[in-house]
Amino acid sequence: MTQGRVEICGVNTSKLPLLKPEEKEALFARIQEGDQAARDKYIEGNLRLVLSVIKRFSSSTEHVDDLFQIGCIGLIKAIDNFDQSLNVKFSTYAVPMILGEIKRFLRDSSSPIRVSRSLKDTAYKAIYARESLTRKNLKEPSIEEISKEVGISKEDIVYAMDAIQSPMSLFEPVYTDGGDTLYVMDQISDKKNKEETWVEHSSLRDAMSALSEREREIIALRYFEGKTQMEVAGIVGISQAQVSRLEKNALASMRVYLTA
Repeated sequence: MTQGRVEICGVNTSKLPLLKPEEKEALFARIQEGDQAARDKYIEGNLRLVLSVIKRFSSSTEHVDDLFQIGCIGLIKAIDNFDQSLNVKFSTYAVPMILGEIKRFLRDSSSPIRVSRSLKDTAYKAIYARESLTRKNLKEPSIEEISKEVGISKEDIVYAMDAIQSPMSLFEPVYTDGGDTLYVMDQISDKKNKEETWVEHSSLRDAMSALSEREREIIALRYFEGKTQMEVAGIVGISQAQVSRLEKNALASMRVYLTA
């Protein structure tokens, strides 16, 4: 992998802007208000972070353009999901996200079924468009909308997106905050538990009665209504990391109650 060159994916890396802390804070405030221009500037101002991460993969045989584009996807996800209330630097949160995207890409690339460069390029364009449209319209765009945005047929987009998919473990770590790790399974709805009747058992009700009001609310939303931790965080008004911590404490307390 050649990283000595100045231009990667058409980006002159020698001229990338470097944002000051106060600039980042101001831009992020505008991003939360839906300012697309501020988001684009924030992404550009953090591309050096992507470059620093892909240097860790200097021994990889993958093309540096591919690693950079995948790293940018991780950066965009980090920007869209960053919670300032966690009191951590953005780079501390973003680096694991960027690393995770690249590692998943490399794991997929190690498969004997290789994806052509043209398919990858189509998929990257579709992913960028999806992220941008989601942020702009506050909802997941349709294939038709993505197709119109990038000027590529719906069939080609679906084919390209399917081609780059790779399986992911439910125990894949997404973020770690002070020893409390958020996993993929924490961010998906538990439809099975929503339908089962075990949660109605009186012993569980008794165990829940021993919890605090907030813990009861979180357990009810998570296991009775099948909400994701992100959805619960929005309803309760706290961060996802706090929801995860309270949920784990509540389950531990209920487990002790039920086994006593």
